[in-house]
Amino acid sequence: MVLVQRLQAKAVRAYVELMMGVIARGLVATSLEDAEVQREVQGFPEGMVLQFKVLPLGPSFALRVSKQRFHLLRQEPSHADLQICFKHVTHAFLVFSFQESTAQAFAHDRMYVSGDISLAIRLVRCLGRMEALILPKMVADLAIKRYPSMSLLAKLQGAGRIYGRLAYNMTRGE
Repeated sequence: MVLVQRLQAKAVRAYVELMMGVIARGLVATSLEDAEVQREVQGFPEGMVLQFKVLPLGPSFALRVSKQRFHLLRQEPSHADLQICFKHVTHAFLVFSFQESTAQAFAHDRMYVSGDISLAIRLVRCLGRMEALILPKMVADLAIKRYPSMSLLAKLQGAGRIYGRLAYNMTRGE
């Protein structure tokens, strides 16, 4: 039984780590390809460092705002202007497996924000827009508070551009 629990814990951690990598790269791609996210990114100060983290020593990713877009940082920053931290890997798993929205996780005290709350809300809007574009509507409805109004053509074009950019960046190791 203990072996099964250890395997489950490792699988949960691996899934969260994979999803955080996809989300980080997805935010970078979306900041290049979607006008709505580009408008949101303009509201962040130049050079700002944003970090998503799973405590205590879980996976994390960090982004720097530069030239009005997100850039993925290759290593853990020594300082982040805005941190969004999940209190445990199982809490992150609930969000990344679409069992709970980001807003619900925050309301259930599964995560906390360190930094400017208004910028955190702006970041969550960017995340929600990316999820609305790249996820099937049925899944996105679980992940975000309110699904935006968009035509199927706009969704497919946006998703195609973001997935294309994501694939391009991953093949270049970004």
